[in-house]
Amino acid sequence: MALRAEAFDNDALVGFVNVAWDGRYHAFILDTAVAIGSKCQRIGRDMVALAVERVREAGCDWLHVDYLESSYFVSCGFVSTSAGLIKLLVD
Repeated sequence: MALRAEAFDNDALVGFVNVAWDGRYHAFILDTAVAIGSKCQRIGRDMVALAVERVREAGCDWLHVDYLESSYFVSCGFVSTSAGLIKLLVD
């Protein structure tokens, strides 16, 4: 299952956040994108906040995100955790 939050400037799509979820416990932010000309306007943070609200309303217990060290996701309320990872493609 998937959820999506979008931001528009008039009719133009200027950002989106995609969220996949298992239908119950865990949701995962997969994409956060903001158009170059629309950056630094809190659009990304607002979309993440909307995604958090929708995931909470859906009844999920956890919202996960992978990110490089960044104040952006920390300012959205995420905390750093350790997680497992398998690299599927070899360089």
